[in-house]
Amino acid sequence: MLNEEVAAEVPQEETAFNEARTLWQKYFVLTKELLKFSDQRDSDTFIEIVDQRGQIIDKIKSLPENNYRDSEECQAMIKQMIPMDNQIMYRARTWLNKSRRQNNTVRSYDLIDAVELRGTIFNRKY
Repeated sequence: MLNEEVAAEVPQEETAFNEARTLWQKYFVLTKELLKFSDQRDSDTFIEIVDQRGQIIDKIKSLPENNYRDSEECQAMIKQMIPMDNQIMYRARTWLNKSRRQNNTVRSYDLIDAVELRGTIFNRKY
């Protein structure tokens, strides 16, 4: 009876391990895609990929305990992803700062237009 329980548990551990492997590989592929789209102006696709990566992380966290993350295969993937993630974050910050500057510039022109309209009232001679 004890052997049957152990035999029933082993496939579940292997299943969790294999599922973790599959999810980590998907996460790795999405990271590569995110790096590609971080240089382009397609922010909708970039955000969609970020959301997909978030869903993969949630699935990884919800898996039963397994030791895939400690495996050499996963550690090698993580070592490859760290520089990619850093590059993605740098590009995202650069894009965000550029976008903020552009928005501030547009707002300053709106303010200038509003001030000029008010100024014309004061500049009229009655």
